Amino acid sequence: MPRNRSAIAALQKLEADREALDAKQRELEVQAARELGEIILGSGLESFSKKGLRKVAEELGKLGENAAIEKLTGRGATRASNAAPQAQ
Repeated sequence: MPRNRSAIAALQKLEADREALDAKQRELEVQAARELGEIILGSGLESFSKKGLRKVAEELGKLGENAAIEKLTGRGATRASNAAPQAQ
């Protein structure tokens, strides 16, 4: 019988751990949303509709950071820092 009780206790602990992790995840999601909001405010993106901003964010996310920057600016993120003309 002790084995069953230890399995039950382990399951109860696992459930409590999951609940604690879920709560921590929700807290971190709120903090992340606040940080992202602070980045967006003042950038011009705050004038986008919620639906439009979501679509832009999803498409940029699919591209990845460097590809998105290159597509939007016409130059790569690493090339921008090495903008000196090359001698031929």
